Amino acid sequence: MLYVPASRPNMIEKAAASDADAVCIDLEDAVAADEKPSGRANVIQAFRDLDFGRKLKAFRMNGLDTPFAYRDLIEVVEAAGDRIDVVMMPKAHLPEDVRFVCMLLTQIELAKGFTRQIGLEVQIESAKGFVWLREIAAASPRLQALIFGPGDYSATMQMPVANIGEMDENDHIYPGHRWHAVMHAVVATARANGLRAIDGPYAGYKDTAGLEKAARIARVMGFDGKQCIHPAQIPIVNGIFTPSPHEVAHARAVVDAYEEAVKNGRGAIGKDGKMIDYANIRMAKALLKKIGDRVF
Repeated sequence: MLYVPASRPNMIEKAAASDADAVCIDLEDAVAADEKPSGRANVIQAFRDLDFGRKLKAFRMNGLDTPFAYRDLIEVVEAAGDRIDVVMMPKAHLPEDVRFVCMLLTQIELAKGFTRQIGLEVQIESAKGFVWLREIAAASPRLQALIFGPGDYSATMQMPVANIGEMDENDHIYPGHRWHAVMHAVVATARANGLRAIDGPYAGYKDTAGLEKAARIARVMGFDGKQCIHPAQIPIVNGIFTPSPHEVAHARAVVDAYEEAVKNGRGAIGKDGKMIDYANIRMAKALLKKIGDRVF
């Protein structure tokens, strides 16, 4: 997912033509207060006029603790709701927050006669959001994804962090991964509710090694993807989150071996010196499903 400021129409055009799987036009942190109205107009124009191809099209509204949120929803969705796939809601602290946004979206859809429901993605980026994560994830059938926001989360937890999503000298003091608990909870809650799990951005867009490490950590923890703040980050993130040919070949071999064993009345088999049972088959099928493989 590539973030792009709503105040920069030229950057929105480039984002629409990028290799990102999703584009999110940001009306929140990337846009100054006096540019919010013109930013909304840019979002509307982009969704109505630009060709985003097969990308998921999203915009990030402002938080409910600001005077901008309701105008973001009303102005943008009324004018371009038939072209929007999802709304991204920042700082989801409570399930009531999610229900409020969903109710307003429902009212707009009914008033405008939209036949396709707009999805909602919520960012978990506060101590309160972490504590209420289970209830937030179950608050609405409109929900499609949970997104971890490391910057604001660290601020609410009073964690000293130099830059969003980056490791710094403090990580040598703490022996574990400081965001492990919340990241694991986001993935587990997403899986329990059939949602996507997306990791937040890495601020150092010139720090290739740091981005690679952060993306690999997110992938091995089970995240489906990662947000990017610069087009140069896209190929790195896409490469890490795309299963390698070796992983795909192994998954297919596991499925084939297990199905052959089942035909012969065996429930667990050995392959390459390792036991294969139904836990292995579930992992293999999950990987193949990500790439749209239909061999099983």
